[in-house]
Amino acid sequence: MKKTIELKGVDLTALFGVADSHLKLIEDAFATKLLVRGNEVHLEGDRIQIDLIREVFHEMIQTLSRKSSLTQDDVRQLIHIVTVDNGHESKVPDAVIHYGRKGAISAKTPGQERYVRTVQENDIVFSVGPAGTGKTFLAVAFAVAALDNHEVDRIILCRPAVEAGESLGFLPGDLKEKVDPYLTPLYDALGEMIPQTRLKPLLAKNIIEVIPLAYMRGRTINNAFLILDEAQNAATMQMKMFLTRLGVNSRAIITGDITQVDLPRKSDSGLIQVIDILKEIDGIGFVQLTEEDVVRHHLVREIIKAYDRAN
Repeated sequence: MKKTIELKGVDLTALFGVADSHLKLIEDAFATKLLVRGNEVHLEGDRIQIDLIREVFHEMIQTLSRKSSLTQDDVRQLIHIVTVDNGHESKVPDAVIHYGRKGAISAKTPGQERYVRTVQENDIVFSVGPAGTGKTFLAVAFAVAALDNHEVDRIILCRPAVEAGESLGFLPGDLKEKVDPYLTPLYDALGEMIPQTRLKPLLAKNIIEVIPLAYMRGRTINNAFLILDEAQNAATMQMKMFLTRLGVNSRAIITGDITQVDLPRKSDSGLIQVIDILKEIDGIGFVQLTEEDVVRHHLVREIIKAYDRAN
C-alpha cells in the first residue's frame, strides 16, 4: 500500500528533528518505507503500519502545536502510545486543512467535505449556508494554510460594515477602532489558528489584513488569499468590486447566509445575484451548506430548523 501525508502549516524542521532524527525514530519503529519530498511524506508498506505512522505524525503535530517544541523523548513516547493501542480506530482525519492551536482542522460533515473539495479545485469559491456551518472558520483555515505553505504572500479578510453604511467617519477613534466591532469574528477565527505572539506581527506588517469591504476599492491584489465574509450584506457593485480585486496568483472564498440579509431590500444582495451570474464559469465553485452541517452547539441546528418552519 502507498500513502502520502501532506504536512500543511507545520514547522518541518521542528517536526522532523535535527538531522531528521525524529524521522529516523519512526523508520526504526516501523517496517515501512518513508520518503520526504517538500511538505509531503510518502509511505509504502503494510496498511496497518501506515495507519499507525499517520497517527504518530498526527500526535507529533499536536504535541508541537501545544508545546512549541518536540523532543526525541516525545517522539519515542508517542510511538509507544500509538503502537500499544494499535487495536483502536485511527483518530486522524483523512484531509487536514491546517493544524491550528487546538489541533487538526478538517471537515466534520458531508457538506464541509464538499466545501473542502470545492476549494481545492477552484480559485474562487462561494460558500452559502446558515450560521454555525463553519463557512468562515474553514475559509480562514485555508488562507492560513496557504500562507504557511508559501502559496501566497498575504491574507486579506473583509466584511461589509452594513450597520455603519460603509461610511465609518462619524464613529469615534481611528480606523481600527471604528471597524473592529464588525470584524471580531475574523479575528476570533485567526486566534484559533495562530498564536498571539505570531499573529500580532503579521497584522502589524499587513501580511494579514482585516478590513471593511469599502477599503478594498481601487486595489489590485496579487499573491494573496482573499476572504469576503457576510457577503449577503454586500451590494451588487460591492460584490463586483471585490471579485475584480483579484490579481495574479490570488484566490478567494466568499461566505454568506442569504437568509440573513441586512440590506434595505433582500434583492439588493450581491451574493444572491452573483450565484446566477457566475454559475457557469470554470474555476468558480459554489457550495450550499445546510442545518445538517452545523457544528456549533446542538441547539443551533434546532433553532435554524424552527425558524425555517416559521417562514
